[in-house]
Amino acid sequence: MTDEHPVIFIVVDDPSMRATLADVMRSVGLAVQTFASAQDFLGSKLPDAPACLVLDVRLPGQGGLDLQRTLAESGIELPVVFISGHSDVQISVRAMKAGAVDFLAKPFRDQDLLDAVHEGIERARARRGRAVKAAELRERYRSLTERERDIMALVVLGHPNKQIAGKLALAEVTVKAHRRQIMHKMRARSLPELVRMAGRLRGAPDQP
Repeated sequence: MTDEHPVIFIVVDDPSMRATLADVMRSVGLAVQTFASAQDFLGSKLPDAPACLVLDVRLPGQGGLDLQRTLAESGIELPVVFISGHSDVQISVRAMKAGAVDFLAKPFRDQDLLDAVHEGIERARARRGRAVKAAELRERYRSLTERERDIMALVVLGHPNKQIAGKLALAEVTVKAHRRQIMHKMRARSLPELVRMAGRLRGAPDQP
């Protein structure tokens, strides 16, 4: 079961800063988990919920940018808000190019941090919504028979029923019946919609 209440992860080595940031998050009703290092964070079990990571650039051991890269390489799509005691343009550019939500140099206003965190939460929610829709689409595709998948592949390429019948050695009326079943099972209201579905399926790692 998933929990839709957002969680904010704070990875900061300074205990007082970590506590201050946690208080800021809790002041607006956000759940918080804090960590003193990247290693502590990577060793934790993340909840299945929309989340945002508030991450210090400079950490003992693995630094913030390295943690951002590790998460990306592991396929963990987690919005990141960087904080730093130094206004380093090169580091901030690297962080933003790698997909960070924001890069805040200390001292920063609490509201600026909260604004960035809320943007991160919205990104996480949107990503989860897309993932749910993609999973539903894959389930619909799995409900097709092998023959229906063969016909769907030709339908979305624009082949007419007669041509599909010839390619698959079927009667044209049989192809028409299969097409109706395909549209019903895929919940496609039109051919263009079915084509778009096929395009999204091609982008899925476990689909042909």
